[in-house]
Amino acid sequence: MREQQVVVPIGISVNGEDREFTEPLTVTELLQTLNLPTKGIAVAVNGAVFPRARWDEFVIRGWEIEILTAVQGG
Repeated sequence: MREQQVVVPIGISVNGEDREFTEPLTVTELLQTLNLPTKGIAVAVNGAVFPRARWDEFVIRGWEIEILTAVQGG
């Protein structure tokens, strides 16, 4: 008999919108999944800047992620 694997969704908030993913993904993969650029943006996790050097880390359930786009002007 095969052991059935239980998939637990990864629930996060992205720009105030709740999202669930069934597979682990990195911050870079999250941006790709959302069709967002990886340049000209900043990512914050739970209110703190999340440095680009850490974008290969896996997203953790419960994170509140804000993705900010740089805008020119004054």
